[in-house]
Amino acid sequence: MRVLVLMLLSAAAIQMSGCATSPTGRTQLMLVSEEQAISASQKAYATTVQELGKEGKILKDTAATRRVEQITRRLIAEAQKMRPKTARWQWDVKVIDDSEQVNAWCMAGGKMAIYTGLLEKLQPTDDELAQVMGHEISHALANHTAERMSTALATSLGVAVIGAATDSDAATMGGAALAATLAIELPNSRDGESEADEIGMELAARAGYEPMAAVTLWQKMGEAGGATPPQFLSTHPSPANRQQRLRKLAQKWRPVYEQSRSR
Repeated sequence: MRVLVLMLLSAAAIQMSGCATSPTGRTQLMLVSEEQAISASQKAYATTVQELGKEGKILKDTAATRRVEQITRRLIAEAQKMRPKTARWQWDVKVIDDSEQVNAWCMAGGKMAIYTGLLEKLQPTDDELAQVMGHEISHALANHTAERMSTALATSLGVAVIGAATDSDAATMGGAALAATLAIELPNSRDGESEADEIGMELAARAGYEPMAAVTLWQKMGEAGGATPPQFLSTHPSPANRQQRLRKLAQKWRPVYEQSRSR
């Protein structure tokens, strides 16, 4: 795996000019292609789910899983309209039984998870839960996994992948898959967060979920933080003016929401 990482770093040095444009027109550093990020994410997701399954932490056929799956299906339908290419993705969502984790994530290619800690501690309404999952799906739509992997490769974080991989990690997960896993644990940039806020709210509105729920969700998230911010906040930097910006976005997408509800 050390050889693989060094090869990736060498490739990064050669391809430093690699870039792409996000759905909102933002320039992104892209040393890793979306296809590479999806392939790596699929491997990382399979390994993660397998390990959690052995521990009995993947919930199946419960009220919580049925609720999450129903909301996510509606969001995925809108995501596929927004980016038809994603109809070929192997979308999946798991509910992880961990009451201490207030977190959710979505890897490249639509591999998602949400923790019971978020459901239990925030007690989100369906509209608020749609904002969580819509936001996470938006990270995949905007290719943020590949972007974070690229950023890691282009900085000292790329070298840190070697140190982060223990022998047991290497035995169960390849270097690229490990990088994909680390990518969802890295903090998102504020630009990336703003992008996911807007795309996620649009997805939720088109799926018939209240845009203002994004505001109440982040109010709950802040209240749940206390002295120790939940993991969700550690990977989703929340500037002081976020709620104000979300209110403006909610006004923007309200007509879409009302039209969706009328249908």
